Amino acid sequence: MHKLFFITGNKNKFLEVKAILPEIEQLDIDLPEIQSLDPQEVIKAKLLAAKERYDGMFIVEDTGLYITAMNGFPGPLVKFVLKSVGIEGLAQLAHAFGDGVAEAKTVVGLLDARGEVHFFVGVVTGKIVLPMGDSNFGWDPVFMPDGYDKTFAELGSGVKNEISMRRKAIDSLKDFIADKVYNFNL
Repeated sequence: MHKLFFITGNKNKFLEVKAILPEIEQLDIDLPEIQSLDPQEVIKAKLLAAKERYDGMFIVEDTGLYITAMNGFPGPLVKFVLKSVGIEGLAQLAHAFGDGVAEAKTVVGLLDARGEVHFFVGVVTGKIVLPMGDSNFGWDPVFMPDGYDKTFAELGSGVKNEISMRRKAIDSLKDFIADKVYNFNL
């Protein structure tokens, strides 16, 4: 029987994924994180490092904010931008370069039982606005998804988790797992 682990130290991310994949277990370990504008490179390096230390199947995710007028920057580097200029600085930066159009993108990598890496992507389009709503979830107060007049932070976790980029990526992963023959039911 193969266990499926989500490698993350973020409790909120884990709970969001566990709601979709109830059999998943959290593995909170520090792994080297290469810096790259390509989230698949970052994820693959983490998955291969986990494989060296643990047995099982692993998923790692990377969520980024891709601002159109900035050619996709900061993308997977958004946490560093937030640490540097803060949430308001991120919003001001996005609008200094254009209209704030952006994509919130999650890339999930799965290292399966055969040692193969598979990627699943979820995208939500929207725009960057001045901070609205309280959240302990990164840039949620400045991202307003298309079709809504509230930011992710204002929508609350219930609505956000139903429409989020992470949900879309994990749903694709779940469909992939269901199509494969693994020794567990998800």
